[in-house]
Amino acid sequence: MLYFDDLEKITSGKVISRTANLAVKTLLLDSRKISQGSTTDSGLFFAISGEQHDGHSFIHDVFQSGIEQFIIEKASAISSLQKAKCNAILVDNTVLALQKIVSYHRQRHSLPVVGITGSNGKTVVKEWLSSLLSGNHHVVKNPGSYNSQVGVPLSVWRINSSHDIAVFEAGISQPGEMQRLEPVIRPSLGIFTNIGAAHDSGFSGRKQKTEEKFRLFENCPVIIYRSDYSVMDKVIREKAQKDQLLIAWSDKKKATVEIKLHEERLRVYFNKKKFLFHTSLTDPASFENLVHCIIVLLHFGYAEQEIQEGIGLLSAVNMRMELKRGIKGCYLIDDTYNNDLDGLEMALDFMNRQRQKPEAILIVSDILQSGLPDKKLYNKLAEMTREYGISRVIGIGKDISLHKSFFPDGSLFYSNTRTFLNEIDRFNFHDQLILVKGARAFKMENIVKALTDKIHHTTLEINISNMIHNLNCYRKRLKAGTKVMAMVKAFGYGSGNYEIAHLLQFHKVDYFGVAYADEGIALRSNGINIPVMVMNPAPDSYDKMAAYNLEPEVFSLGMLEELDEFTRQHNKRISIHLKLNTGMNRLGFDPDELEQMLEIVSANKNMEVTGIFSHLAGADETKHNAFTQQQINEFKIASDLIIARLHIQPVRHLLNSSGILHYPDDQFEMVRLGIGLYGFDPTGKISPELKPVSRLKSVISQIRNIRAGETVGYGRKGKTTKNTTIATIAIGYADGFSRRLGNGRGSVWINGQLTPTIGGVCMDMTMVDITGIEVKEGDEVEIFGLNQSVEAFAAASETIPYEIFTSVSERVKRVYLYES
Repeated sequence: MLYFDDLEKITSGKVISRTANLAVKTLLLDSRKISQGSTTDSGLFFAISGEQHDGHSFIHDVFQSGIEQFIIEKASAISSLQKAKCNAILVDNTVLALQKIVSYHRQRHSLPVVGITGSNGKTVVKEWLSSLLSGNHHVVKNPGSYNSQVGVPLSVWRINSSHDIAVFEAGISQPGEMQRLEPVIRPSLGIFTNIGAAHDSGFSGRKQKTEEKFRLFENCPVIIYRSDYSVMDKVIREKAQKDQLLIAWSDKKKATVEIKLHEERLRVYFNKKKFLFHTSLTDPASFENLVHCIIVLLHFGYAEQEIQEGIGLLSAVNMRMELKRGIKGCYLIDDTYNNDLDGLEMALDFMNRQRQKPEAILIVSDILQSGLPDKKLYNKLAEMTREYGISRVIGIGKDISLHKSFFPDGSLFYSNTRTFLNEIDRFNFHDQLILVKGARAFKMENIVKALTDKIHHTTLEINISNMIHNLNCYRKRLKAGTKVMAMVKAFGYGSGNYEIAHLLQFHKVDYFGVAYADEGIALRSNGINIPVMVMNPAPDSYDKMAAYNLEPEVFSLGMLEELDEFTRQHNKRISIHLKLNTGMNRLGFDPDELEQMLEIVSANKNMEVTGIFSHLAGADETKHNAFTQQQINEFKIASDLIIARLHIQPVRHLLNSSGILHYPDDQFEMVRLGIGLYGFDPTGKISPELKPVSRLKSVISQIRNIRAGETVGYGRKGKTTKNTTIATIAIGYADGFSRRLGNGRGSVWINGQLTPTIGGVCMDMTMVDITGIEVKEGDEVEIFGLNQSVEAFAAASETIPYEIFTSVSERVKRVYLYES
């Protein structure tokens, strides 16, 4: 057990406040999660100064939640901690202190540790290897892709006396980082997966990047790697010590371990013995990842048959939780890819951020190979359900059923998935948030299928992890204190209002902007409590806007007079945002209307001006710089006048996604972020940093061969000049696939190739030419996303990405992906 009095020496810090020598069991970095299950009497909070958030700003909130131990790096926080009478240590760098504390913890455990690094494949190798080892061992590993400077320590901290092997991955983006992670992991066996383009920008070249990653293995007795990467092979051989065992493998040349792959037969020549394995995981990435795992197992002495049995259970690693719309107004979180306690806690945390529905239900199977006695395991699981506010548990499996007394009243238990599915209708699931999590052996995916709203074969995937990444890309370009209004109008740019709003509210955006009052009311009804501005309010909605605390945009004297009359007649207060016309010439008060506007507003105490704003007409193009600067100047003059005359301190907002990048000195009190959240940068200034959020995909409904001279589609417009193979895909203009894309003007991505349309686009279907491509009915079709950018798709549609996003029909199913 680690105690507070141990920390001063470990961190080389200075104790600035001490009340008692408390135990340290839980390491905390995120103030938002403390009320969600953390042990407050033994928690230690690290106030990290990040690019987007400064943990020192949340110390008061953390203390109020019951945490009494702190590691800080800013002297400005000392007095408040001393007044609070808690335990606190001042250090030079809180992240380094975190790493030192976990390094100390690591030294106290002598179990074998597999360390994994490289450019790609780290998470898949970690997950597969952990799965292969779990039949004989109690494995501890990084949850999800926790491989950063803070993710690795939080992962290693999970080691306890019940574990007998550990598997940790580590990633870096710049020199010096791996040197700090090596003592945290201290691997006894290393896997260097490969070296590629990922994070190239942080290093002078591939050689330096390889050298920096190799630092993880400087004291590692055994290193496994693929010698076909020449730079990596050379660096490893130069840097390795004489007493380090290098196990280099190749399928192209002589090596310590030689590999031969033919169809689905994998031959491994290891220690002068030949091993034969059968696998369907033969694509280049999966092949490489699998070979790394097999060599580790052979090195550990596993038998061929035992390894083969494990390979048969492997599947493509989906490291993403999926939030889907379920039956009868439910939301469904599909996290069936793993089944350990760490993963469950992450899923429950994600569930807690998505509380669109008041009742939360957990459907969970027996937890296999946990390493804990069943009584202790299911008691801990039950505690987690209470901490995260789960109202009902549905347990699948004999083991969890034996411990049903631990769980909330009303929970039900079944011996297997089939028995539960036979009775699923009796539950009458409706308007609930349901998390489904379980081991592969229980086929929990069948429960997901039964509870998913079956709308359409076409799906819009929204990667919410990428959206938060994009939010932070913009946030780090804002001045301290500048607020963010996230635009969730137009059905959240086609992505769905409630789901996106809940995510952004959790990540502390300050405002939402919607188009109509109904959208704002829906947000309020679904648990959104931050301020909401309505951009197109109607007079008949004023009463509801006041009732739901929505803030209308006011853009004309006529509208202002109507609102003035409403507030006086009904004696209701309402907050408003004054819209100024500075050159967009769409909506807003002109300069010659300001006096009359001020006269009306100043005479009505029920109208509070909380915001003043305008729209830039050409912020995305530098050719309009002079005009944009003129708009900025006019806005400043007019808003200064309003503030002086009304004696108010409103939030002023002028910059949109493009404006944030082009005019950083003119952020005022708040900026509006819309299309930038979705990974689209109209200016091109930060495009490489942003990640795509939306991926529209469909399936092949039917494949047919037609002869030269035949036609395809309505009007016989698709004419063939040779024998042709066509695929009909389940998307049409009613889904947002524009008719402009017909007759070869548009393309979709199928099995690694762009395939052009043939014939006209129908309402619900489109035909594409797949001649010479190996495909089958049911194969996935990408409309835009990872392989065809939305910009390219928009160009083919003769429009802009904004229209593409907002044109995706609401009948298209939305699936929200969270990469853990």
